[in-house]
Amino acid sequence: MQLVCPACGAKNRVPDERLRDEPVCGRCQAALMDPKPVALDDASLDRFLGGTDLPVLIDFWAEWCGPCKTMAPHFAQAAAQMPDVRFAKVDTEAAPQSSARWRIRSIPTLVLTRQGREIARTSGAMPAAQLQSWVRQQLR
Repeated sequence: MQLVCPACGAKNRVPDERLRDEPVCGRCQAALMDPKPVALDDASLDRFLGGTDLPVLIDFWAEWCGPCKTMAPHFAQAAAQMPDVRFAKVDTEAAPQSSARWRIRSIPTLVLTRQGREIARTSGAMPAAQLQSWVRQQLR
């Protein structure tokens, strides 16, 4: 399994059976499977998506967006409960190139990817349980 370090961007190989053993980056020693969402930007998004073998759920959000703020703790809760999916947040104001490339028209928008390719998308805030259900359904 290949994972990109959320701290330094290094690609790391981790045996599948060791994913739940709290693996760390070979370069910077940061946790590779931290259950918290990873903050990404224009410089790091493509590398993270392309180098991570696990599915990645991206929350495109903005600081001024009320529904985005409401959903943030639910997104974090879902991330903690779904260790086989990486959760990432992209601030649309700070990452305009990524927002344009992913055709983000409304926020919050959730994009589920596998090996850097979009497999599903939804817009609007949702509670953690509904979010987890949606992700599981898309990954079937």
